[in-house]
Amino acid sequence: MKFKFNLKYSLLTIVIFLVEVLIATVLKDNFFIRAYLGDVIVVMLLYTFVKSFVIINETKLILGILAFSCFVEFAQYFKIADRLGFQPGSLMYIVIGNSFSWIDILCYAIGCFILYLIVKLK
Repeated sequence: MKFKFNLKYSLLTIVIFLVEVLIATVLKDNFFIRAYLGDVIVVMLLYTFVKSFVIINETKLILGILAFSCFVEFAQYFKIADRLGFQPGSLMYIVIGNSFSWIDILCYAIGCFILYLIVKLK
């Protein structure tokens, strides 16, 4: 692993972040997009963010992101946001979440699989 700034991945991170904000604000009433597509895309956001600053093996990064996403999801099962004292509606409460779902884990896995295909096809 080597630290190096990558403008392309930084710009992609900004674009994907803006898409996530759009999903959370403008498209919040569209359940499918908010609940499923947002979770598929969030792993891509994490991927491009890390690649903005680090040269790392893509496959290991994707597996690490999947593991991290599952860790966060399982933390939701234990209501970690509540236990840490975050108030419902606060930024950290929203980021961490407080509702465990196997479907979310499936969405993360689908997003990671799409990332893997993109990496292997390039």
